[in-house]
Amino acid sequence: MTLQTARVGKNNRAQVVTIPLEFRFPEGMKDVYIRKVGDDVILSPRPTSWKSFLESDVRATDDFMDGVEDLPVQERAFP
Repeated sequence: MTLQTARVGKNNRAQVVTIPLEFRFPEGMKDVYIRKVGDDVILSPRPTSWKSFLESDVRATDDFMDGVEDLPVQERAFP
C-alpha cells in the first residue's frame, strides 16, 4: 500500500483535498463515493454503469437498514 500526504484547503465553504498525481482518478470522472470508516475518509470511483457498479466492491454499510420498519401485511380482496 502506498502512503503519502495530501494538502487540505478551502474553496468558498467547501473543503478540498489536492490528490497527488499517482492517486488521481481517471480523466473525465466527475463523481466519487465518499465514506467514513472510523477516522478514515475513503474516496472510491463511482461506476458509470450498472455493470461496473455490480462488479465493484462498493457495498452497503452494516447500518444501511437501521430504522427501517417492515409494513404490516395488507389484507386484500380479489375479485
